[in-house]
Amino acid sequence: MPVDPRSVPDFDDLPKVQGMRRSWGLFDKDGEKDLIGTLNFITPEAVKAIGSKVKDGVSISLNLPLNAMEKLDAIGRKKSKHTISFIPETMGYPERMKSWDDEVEFNTQASSQWDSLCHVNHFGSGLAYNGFDLNKKDLADPIFQTKFPTIEHWHSHGGIVARGVLLDYKAFAEETKVPFSAFGNNPIKVKDLEACAKHFGVEFCPGDILIVRIGMTEVVNDPTEEDKKQMKSGIMNGLDGCEETARWLWNKRFAAVASDGFGLELFPTRKDEMPKLSTYVENHSSKWQILIF
Repeated sequence: MPVDPRSVPDFDDLPKVQGMRRSWGLFDKDGEKDLIGTLNFITPEAVKAIGSKVKDGVSISLNLPLNAMEKLDAIGRKKSKHTISFIPETMGYPERMKSWDDEVEFNTQASSQWDSLCHVNHFGSGLAYNGFDLNKKDLADPIFQTKFPTIEHWHSHGGIVARGVLLDYKAFAEETKVPFSAFGNNPIKVKDLEACAKHFGVEFCPGDILIVRIGMTEVVNDPTEEDKKQMKSGIMNGLDGCEETARWLWNKRFAAVASDGFGLELFPTRKDEMPKLSTYVENHSSKWQILIF
């Protein structure tokens, strides 16, 4: 059931789990564990209000090709495979019935996608969002899947229908002469997000989906020689993965967060912030759009 964003405590008033603020249990109801996290902030009132704000009626797809991020050559993740089947050959029909099937095998992390609330577990306890204890066997079992905070619950909830709010940080950095590179090591801090929003006159509402553009997609698609050198470093820019960022995102009551980066936050995470990473990821429906959508 949707939850009035005003009814939940601010970040610093959230209960602690192993010393860190968590939203675990906050959306539980009638003894049932919540499975969709901050998507609860998308209320019918917020959805109805979206229609009145439409001006141009132009839709924009944020989807990338299924093999879009294979250029980054992520270790341990299989390459996508696309097979075209000629139906008369595979099903025994006469050849005059020319028709085709597509078969696709791919890792969801190789393109734009949403990370489920099971994707990254809390480092200290090993638990997923809302205290779920997961293992590979149970996640592969269709019966057990219905009990975990996986993506299919978003579908049964009615999908994701909300207002997307763009912070074009790449354009902001260019217009204000702020040094920034999608493959640099200067993460976007809260003060930068606020400055970007002010620069473009962006206002936020509870239940919004925040979309942060850092410009990684175009670099990956058409890199310069300097870009290629930066890409080899293994450093990929993004939001500052720290408690301050988690506090800002939660207190804004965003339903989800998206980016065109490899991950939403700077990767790899700074060692001094590693224990805080799970605070950042678990309290939000963050998805890699290319995402953390």
